[in-house]
Order: sequence, then C-alpha cells, then structure tokens
Amino acid sequence: MPSPTQRALARVPDRLRPFLVRHRRLVKFLLVGGSCFVLTTVIDVELKFTVLPDKPVVALTVATVITTAVSYVLNRRWAFRSGGRQREVLLFVLVSVVAIAVNDVPLALSRYVLDLREPYVGSFGQEVADFLSGMVVGTFVAMLFRYWAMRRWVFTRPAGPPSAAPALVAAAAPEPGYAAPEMPRDVP
Repeated sequence: MPSPTQRALARVPDRLRPFLVRHRRLVKFLLVGGSCFVLTTVIDVELKFTVLPDKPVVALTVATVITTAVSYVLNRRWAFRSGGRQREVLLFVLVSVVAIAVNDVPLALSRYVLDLREPYVGSFGQEVADFLSGMVVGTFVAMLFRYWAMRRWVFTRPAGPPSAAPALVAAAAPEPGYAAPEMPRDVP
C-alpha cells in the first residue's frame, strides 16, 4: 500500500517529481508554514476585531506565538523528523523569539513610522497595510530566517539511530502506483 506521500507524488507531473523528492524537507517545511500562516491570519483577525482592536502588533504577536507551538510539533514530527531533545526545544524557543520579533517589525514600521493607520488613512487602507506589512512581508522574512535557523541549529539530526551511509534504491523499477522509490529519512 503506498504512503500518502507516494499517492500525492503520483499526481505530480513526472518532470517535477525528482525536484520534490530531492527537496522534500523544504516542501514539508513550506506546507507546515502555509498551514500555520492561515491559522495565524485567522487568529490575528479575530483578535484585532474583538479583544485587541487598538493593539495590532500585540494581536499579531499573540497569534504568532500560538501558531509557533503548532509549528514546532509539526516540524519536529513531520518536516524534520527529529527526536525531541531538551536542547532542541530551547533552541527552537530562542529561534522563534527572534523570528516573532522579525515578524512584528514590518507591522510596527507600517503603523507607527509610516503612519499607515487611522486617521491618516482610511479604515480599509489601514487593514490592507497591516495585512501586507505584518502577515505578508513579516511572515516571509521570518520564514526565511526560521528555515535557515532550524536547519542550522535546531533540527540538526533526524530521529532514530544514525546509519553509516544512506542507501538509495536503484535499478529496480517502481511498482505500478508508486510515484518514486522511498528515500531514507536521514537524507537531507
């Protein structure tokens, strides 16, 4: 029975499969990030329009902190497949604190330096500026920082016993219905 990953890869055009298999960690990281982006947006909008209407930076920070916890679990268990070490958790928290600050800077600049807020702009213009600066620009820059920092300092080793050399499946034709041979989990 093919895995969910193999079934998804079976639907991808043949010319893209090798790229996706080769960069599967990045693809998984981006899927986790995309899911967390949607969750952050929902939480941020709910907070801004209910309990924190005058504090958009605080709303974004709270939303980002909540989804950072979700991101840790998904990245550790799925994207990077790492065992939970105490050092890993501490490094993740440190990287995330910096990333949250990086995420908040464009929104703070937009609101309080460029004055893209009411009464200087309309309500709609303020919300568009908040979304573009905080959710789009801030999240993009923080994502680049997180991916680099996670690979470099946090998720440095895969879970399980280390193997001497990764063995790749070669020469055997894939079975019908399989998109690509299963790659060892410890290959970056």
